[in-house]
Amino acid sequence: MPKTFHRDRFFWVIATQTAIVNFYLGGFGPAQSLLRADQGTSLTIAGLHGTAMGIASILAGYANPHIAHRFGRTRASWIGLVIFSTGLIIFVLSPPVYLTLPATLITGFGTSIVINTMLTSMSHHFGKAAEVAIPQANGIASVGFVIGTALIGSIAIGFPHLWRIGLLLAIPIAITLFLVGRERGATDYIPDEAGPQRGKLSRAFWVSWIGFVACISSEFAISFWAAALLKNRVGTTAAISTVAIVALGSGMGVGRWYGGIFLKKFKLDTQLLMAIALQFLGFLAFWFSHSMIVSIISLFLIGLGISIQFALAAIRLISFSDGRPDLAIGRTSLAAGIAIATAPFLLGVLGDNFGISRAYIMVPILIIIAFTIVKLVPSHSVQV
Repeated sequence: MPKTFHRDRFFWVIATQTAIVNFYLGGFGPAQSLLRADQGTSLTIAGLHGTAMGIASILAGYANPHIAHRFGRTRASWIGLVIFSTGLIIFVLSPPVYLTLPATLITGFGTSIVINTMLTSMSHHFGKAAEVAIPQANGIASVGFVIGTALIGSIAIGFPHLWRIGLLLAIPIAITLFLVGRERGATDYIPDEAGPQRGKLSRAFWVSWIGFVACISSEFAISFWAAALLKNRVGTTAAISTVAIVALGSGMGVGRWYGGIFLKKFKLDTQLLMAIALQFLGFLAFWFSHSMIVSIISLFLIGLGISIQFALAAIRLISFSDGRPDLAIGRTSLAAGIAIATAPFLLGVLGDNFGISRAYIMVPILIIIAFTIVKLVPSHSVQV
């Protein structure tokens, strides 16, 4: 069937929810150098914030089938947004690292619930067209990512110690979305009498799951520490380097919106392989660059490559779930949590000991692992 769909009210509400949490990710991830400067910590300690987000994603992964079963996917997304907003307020109002770490955990849990619910809801709602709908929803979410990066970096240039205040912009937007976007008069959700989705998943699922871990690990290693590498190579300030990461988010936005359209003639796995290959080429150019212009172009290409990987890799995992999307996405969140918890932290440890440039050798290794697994384990995406 044609991979087209109607962007209905459901699409825009879910996409905007995802954009709100991506605003936070866009401002928080690339701002690790700013956070280090504020708190006077090492790369290793700063990397623990990524670990906190990863642990949150793991917890959300285990909670996902139960929350979806108890409240339904629609309510689950709003619950996730409330938890996210609570953690964000604590993060902004709590300067020391021993408070920002648990705040990041809470915010990350809410973020993961929102993203997990988006994947299962859209996959169910749009069926085969989810291969286009989910990347495009993520494309809208990338607008939030870019705005977050640009806003936080810009505030840091003029007011170095007030950059965290900009993150609070997500709160009134979330409240407004709830007031205008929630379904009024909808029928009450009745939990399935069989209980939450459970059971064993296939070997193909778990092998592909490892590939998913590699994809997300490379993405977060780049997004968390690209500003640090750029500062090291080009000699800019932490604030300017953070703003430059807008190129990464811009590439992700363009790729997510147009990727599914331009690549729709190719099979799902072929699309994913092409995206991973583009990320690899863009990363090599960025890694060896000592020019701001070349680095920005390279970051844009990396963003294009990363853009549709999460959505397509998640759809692959759903296709291996034997009709249990909530369970599959819960395990997908577990994979994302492991990746987010370990990759930025490990890169930070390696950066402290060998320098950020040498530490980045882990990224092409991860990309090669992801490419190999997709090549060796073919999938067949299905409606869930």
